[in-house]
Order: sequence, then C-alpha cells, then structure tokens
Amino acid sequence: MTISVRPATDFDDIATLVGPKKPGSNVCWCLSYRIPAKENLALSGTARAERVRGLLREGPPGVLAYDDGNVVGWAAVHPRADTSFATSRKIPHVDDLDVWSVWCIRVRPGHRGSGISHALLAGAIDFARECGAPAVEGYPVDNRGQKVDLTMAYVGTRSLFEKAGFHLAAPTESVLNGFPRVIMRLDLR
Repeated sequence: MTISVRPATDFDDIATLVGPKKPGSNVCWCLSYRIPAKENLALSGTARAERVRGLLREGPPGVLAYDDGNVVGWAAVHPRADTSFATSRKIPHVDDLDVWSVWCIRVRPGHRGSGISHALLAGAIDFARECGAPAVEGYPVDNRGQKVDLTMAYVGTRSLFEKAGFHLAAPTESVLNGFPRVIMRLDLR
C-alpha cells in the first residue's frame, strides 16, 4: 500500500469521506466545528453539501489520503480562528498564537488499522506548515489505551498525536464518549 496525502481540492472525494450515501440525508459533512453552530444546525440535506462547496472555493478545507488513486481518508485542518474552537468555552486557548486546528480524522471502512490516520495527521501538519501556520493543535480523547467507539474516534487519540510529535499543551473541560479531551500541540516555528 502506498498512501499519499494532499490538500482536499476535489469535492467528490471529500463527499466520499464525509458526505452521506443519499445526497439529501443530514450528516455532519465535517461542518460542526468549521462553521458557527446556528448555521450548522440550520443547514439540512443538500444545503450542507453546497456549504462545503463554498468552503472549497475558499481553499482546501482539509487533506485527503489516497491509496493507489482511491480516496481512503480525510483530515479537517484549518486556522483555529475560523472554527468554533476560536470561541469554545470547553476547549481553552493555550495562548494567542494563530494556531491551526485538526479536529476530524476519518478512514474509510476496509482501510482502518493500516496507518492511514498517521499519514493523514502528517499530511495535515505539512499542509498547515506550507500555509504558514506557526503551530498545529488537536483536541483528541485521552483514552489511555481503552477502546474508543468508532463513531466518536474522529477526534483522534492522544497517542496518535504523541506519535506525530505533539505534546500535551493543556487539559480541557470537554468529554467525548466518556473520555476527557486534551489539547495537543506541535510547534512549527
């Protein structure tokens, strides 16, 4: 398997990873942290896809992983200032640095367990670095090796971020699937 990761510029590939099987269905589309909560709640059906198309016109909303040309993974990465993390009460700011956030890592069924999450996180770091980010943060669960439900594993685990060189920057008041979330940071300066 040869995994390549590159900025997400193809709408159809993004849709394969974060869109619904039926176009009119309501699924996240990885918008819940990317746009204001009121707007996110107001969007339904195909309006969610159109919002992603709009974001895509502004630039890649993340990175995609490919195996032999087939899209197999997605990671959302963007400046924190343009996400709901900018105003989160449960996930505090460590400092005033204009960090980028990684908040969603998804691997297609049938491809999990083969290191794609690690490649996606590395690709998100590279993309943020190329865009001038001084640091990258993630907000994974600190599951201490316990199994995380797949529907809640999208935030990643502390160990995934540690293996990519991130360090624990701060605890949070956020809990997901019974696990505390932590702020993990990688300085790119």
